[in-house]
This record gives sequence, structure tokens and C-alpha cells, in this order.
Amino acid sequence: MTQPPHIPDGNPYAKQPQQPPQQPQYGYPQQQPYAPFPQQQGMQGMQGGFHPVPPPAPARGNAGLGILAGFVAMLVIAGAYGGLVGAIEREIGYAAVAVGVVVGFVAGKVGGNNPVVLVVSPILSLVGVYLGQLLGESVIGSKVLPFSVPELLFQHFDWVHEAWKTDSDAMTFLFFALAAIASFGATKRASA
Repeated sequence: MTQPPHIPDGNPYAKQPQQPPQQPQYGYPQQQPYAPFPQQQGMQGMQGGFHPVPPPAPARGNAGLGILAGFVAMLVIAGAYGGLVGAIEREIGYAAVAVGVVVGFVAGKVGGNNPVVLVVSPILSLVGVYLGQLLGESVIGSKVLPFSVPELLFQHFDWVHEAWKTDSDAMTFLFFALAAIASFGATKRASA
């Protein structure tokens, strides 16, 4: 039985004879084969589809950071909702749902699939709808009363809250429920 010429003495792990280095052609130095990733250096001769390891995914799942991001989003979207309510002088159900969706999406995207984030984001959306409605009442009141919106909110909050209670009806609380449900759903979808 004869051995293949590339396996000396029947040992496949034996050192192969070195070939003399090739001389540069036309005075240019010889270039190494292109390897786009550093971990592929020296792996060109391997068979079987070498794939580089993907970089780790960004850190997600931090409940505290998710709640903080949801809180900031709640303040921003509550301001927009309150400005809209004050401008048209009535509540809009879709805008209340949008408060819940934005708060839930941001909290879920940053906080990940954490049960604390799933519970806190609907609460934040309820607070956001409430703050937006109070801001809307302040904008409406500033059109009638000789006070600015910040004065009504911070110096005469009791008036604003009393006006909100007077204007509240079943639809107001339906908007709260829809915002909380939308926030919970958006948090689950964003954290998946």
C-alpha cells in the first residue's frame, strides 16, 4: 500500500516541507491575501465556511434606565398632548392612546422584557394623560383668566384641578384606560 505523496511517513500531522519564498515580481513586495476580519488571518486554507463571531448586542433589560426613559418620554408627550387639548379646547382619545404608546415603546425599548417595566409603563402613561389634561385646562384657562399657563399650573393648581374634575366625564376615564392598555401592549412589543 502506497502513501499519498503529501503525507510523509504515514503521519498526517508531520511537518510539510517548506517551499522557498517567492521573489517579488517586478520589484513590488508580495502582498498577503485579503482578509476582511482580523480573526480570519491564517484561516484562508480552512474548508467549511468560517464565519466571524457577531458583536454582542447592545445592553438591554435595565429596568431603572427603562423607567427613566419612559418618564422622560411621558413628560415630553404629556406636554404635546396638553398643548393639543388646549389648542382645540377638547380631549382627543387618539392623542391619549398615543401617550400610552410612546411611553410604553420607549420604556420597553430601553428597559427590555422586565416585569417591572411592564407594570410601571402603564402607570407612567396614566400620569402622562393626567398631566396633559391639566396642561390643556391651564391653556384654556389662560385664554379666559389674566394668568399665564405656568402661573395657573404652579400658583393656582387647585383651580386647574377643580376645572379638570368639573370637565371630567366617562370618556375621560375611558381615555385613561385606553392609554394604559396601549402602553402595556407597546412595552411588550418593544421589548420582544
